[in-house]
Amino acid sequence: MDDTLVLASASPRRKELLAQIGLEFSVRPSSVAETIKPAETPGDLVIRLSLDKARDIAGRSDISARWVIGSDTVVVCDGQILGKPADHQEAAAMLRQLSGISHQVVSGYAVIDRRQQIERTEAVSTKVHFRQLTEAEIARYVATGEPIDKAGAYAIQGIAACFVSGIEGSYTNVVGLPLCRLTLALKELGVPLVI
Repeated sequence: MDDTLVLASASPRRKELLAQIGLEFSVRPSSVAETIKPAETPGDLVIRLSLDKARDIAGRSDISARWVIGSDTVVVCDGQILGKPADHQEAAAMLRQLSGISHQVVSGYAVIDRRQQIERTEAVSTKVHFRQLTEAEIARYVATGEPIDKAGAYAIQGIAACFVSGIEGSYTNVVGLPLCRLTLALKELGVPLVI
């Protein structure tokens, strides 16, 4: 087992966030299905999926890395969990639901230290305020294709930044990884960091 790190996610946003803080890592996307269990809270959901993804990769025989990171993000609006929209119609419906109000973005992470057989998990929540959107804005945004693979049908780091009037909490959490909290867990588990 070598002192390397694997990100168990195909998300280009998460890859960019880890690279942004100077981490060296490889990417091995997990094949875990992102399903919601009845009565599961958003925090429980993202922690379970993050851990399932990390365990999926950590358990593979061809993985030699010591540490594995899994993550998941959902948007919560009026108590409803919004995952990734299935199509343009569902994306437009989600954006109408978010228009003019505040919602929560909940991201979970799981870090597995395979050498010490330790798992660290946490869910972090950020409040996001959307301005009122017009039907034309929603239609044009959906037509860009950006909302399709994003929880809640928007990307704060993309075109949808112009919809966000403010946030309370971690910006990187909304993008897909709560870097401040994650780096503390990585330090605790001995992952070499730039700072």
